[in-house]
Amino acid sequence: MTIYSASLMLILVMDPFGNIPVFISVLASVDPAKRSRIIFREMLIALGILILFLFFGKYILSGMHITEPALSISGGIILFLIALKMIFPPAVQPHGEDFGSDPLIVPLAMPMVAGPSAMTMVILLSTGNPGKLWMIFAALIIAWSLTALILVSAEKTSALLGKKFLTAIERLMGMILTTMAIQMLLTGIKNFMK
Repeated sequence: MTIYSASLMLILVMDPFGNIPVFISVLASVDPAKRSRIIFREMLIALGILILFLFFGKYILSGMHITEPALSISGGIILFLIALKMIFPPAVQPHGEDFGSDPLIVPLAMPMVAGPSAMTMVILLSTGNPGKLWMIFAALIIAWSLTALILVSAEKTSALLGKKFLTAIERLMGMILTTMAIQMLLTGIKNFMK
């Protein structure tokens, strides 16, 4: 595992381009002057959650008696399902309830950025590469920084690239994530068989 591959995997799981429409929709009723500040706050909360799972995820797993192969197999299945959703999005995008003028934690920080797949991924990376924890932390910071940059400029990015191009990027990211999910699943099965 290199810092490049870990960063790429985390960016794919955080799915910044796929989250642009959701962020724009949820913040539509917010004063435009406050939107960047709210997005940055939510991104900091998401980072805090992911760092918590990065450093303490293995203790959470051992407390629940979950083995690394089980985590790898379940993580692969979850990532595969998320990748399929990225490639074949539902006809209607459910944005859930109305969050008013200032959404806090839900839905932007969690589950849009620090969702189950991102939390699973940081736990998998930390348990699978115990000697490289600080390298994975650096990869998390890189992935988070790029995701934050894209989402803070969500409206400009959406206007610049257009909806069709954003959809194409999300589907491409889904294709890459599908391959990573299958590899994770195969690794988990291989480790279980040993």
